[in-house]
Amino acid sequence: MSDKQYRKFYVDWWNIKRSTVYGLVSVVVILTVFIGGGWWLYKNDFFLAKTTVDDIPRDAARIISFEGDVRVTRASTRETIIVTKTTYVSAGDTVQTQSDGRAQIQMIDGSVLTIRPNSTIVIRDSSTLFGGKNVRVAVDGGQINVKTEDQPADTENVVEVRESENKILSQTDASCGVKPNTDSGEIRVSRGGVESNSGGEKKVIQEGEFAAVANGKIATKENILQFPKIISPTSQDAVQALSSGNADVNFRWEKPSGAIQSYHLQISKSPVFVADTLVFERTSLTDSNFTVANLAPGTYHWQVRAVASSGQISDWSEKIRFTINKGTSNQGINVTDWNVDKLGGKIYRISGKTQSGAIVRAAGREVFAGSDGSFLIQISSSSDRITVEVSDERGNKSSYAISLSTAKVLKHTN
Repeated sequence: MSDKQYRKFYVDWWNIKRSTVYGLVSVVVILTVFIGGGWWLYKNDFFLAKTTVDDIPRDAARIISFEGDVRVTRASTRETIIVTKTTYVSAGDTVQTQSDGRAQIQMIDGSVLTIRPNSTIVIRDSSTLFGGKNVRVAVDGGQINVKTEDQPADTENVVEVRESENKILSQTDASCGVKPNTDSGEIRVSRGGVESNSGGEKKVIQEGEFAAVANGKIATKENILQFPKIISPTSQDAVQALSSGNADVNFRWEKPSGAIQSYHLQISKSPVFVADTLVFERTSLTDSNFTVANLAPGTYHWQVRAVASSGQISDWSEKIRFTINKGTSNQGINVTDWNVDKLGGKIYRISGKTQSGAIVRAAGREVFAGSDGSFLIQISSSSDRITVEVSDERGNKSSYAISLSTAKVLKHTN
């Protein structure tokens, strides 16, 4: 038999200059920066923006942000389009938000217009003339917010609300709207001022004031009604369902200052509060709390607003998210090996054994049972007996009345 033949490979080491290594590293770094930079510009639509900006008319307003369903009807073609990040609006165009829609528009004078859900506005004017800038918007339905900074003397920003013309002054933050199912409007000024011209009558609505518009005139002027402040449930609260499987939840809020006629409460499965997601809605509530029975386990959102005796409606409160956890019937929690040590005076140390992780409470003190179920709690009591409560995260609980002199269980309830 012939000897086995083995193939041998030899590697000759190359002598590479240090400058060559540095050159290769530099090329890799440059290529990485070039490719990464190009990818970033592409992801941020840099190349698209360059081509679309040139197509925007000179006096057009820009939609700087939007969410949900927002539509624009072009005055020139009567075509209705769905808003995208490259959409603009010109004089004569109509902007409409659906129940889940909201949009921000930067007008040519630098002001920012925020269109709230279920609103319709018409851009009456957006033009530059003799150096000045004219902005005019009509609110056909819903509500808008307008924010202005420094307005030059030759610039005019006007919002039409139910046959009233309202000039938005410099450094102003105001909201203008039309109340649903009515011919009345409303104006709120939280900063700055608004000059209103209604039926030839001029009035200035100042910071902190609300004005109702009816029959083409300023009907009333009063302080802005603040929205209610939430008390409970809050975002940190987890509501435990009853043994029936559902929960009765008490909603509480602070009464705003002023003469309050009623409250409007909404509970939704979504933070958007559209009709399809509402699980509960109640108007004309007269108290600042209300209990909603039989809510199923899950995650909810809620909000409330106030209605003044004058008819003014506040903004919605903060939207609060809370959770209802599934409940089980109370099985009770067993505790054994009770022991009481008197440390002196009114100080006692109580120990025992229960299920791991259970919460033990007595005389305002609280401890957790260890991994083996043992617990030790030190309390102060002037009585000969103490009540010890034991519970777990599933809603099970038991109460024990313990004699501090004998460590015997005097009473046990689940």
